[in-house]
Amino acid sequence: MANSPSSKKRARQQEKRRQHNASQRSMVRTFIKKIDTEVADGNYDNAQAAFKAAEPIIDKMVNKGIFPKNRAARIKSNLNTQVKAIKS
Repeated sequence: MANSPSSKKRARQQEKRRQHNASQRSMVRTFIKKIDTEVADGNYDNAQAAFKAAEPIIDKMVNKGIFPKNRAARIKSNLNTQVKAIKS
């Protein structure tokens, strides 16, 4: 456990950041689940709209350092492939 005042403050800050980052990751997962449900239903237009809404959110998480760049690219690529598969 932290002993000095500065290390106690640092521990408090880290806990706040951890909770904020967890909520941001959860938000992205919710956007992904919306796309997955539309893909499962076979609604191309709704899935495309959900993907367009999720894409900037995923990019924003990369800029904030919550997701690595390659992970975000992989997520977007897989989702886009699923959405395009409906149309075929």
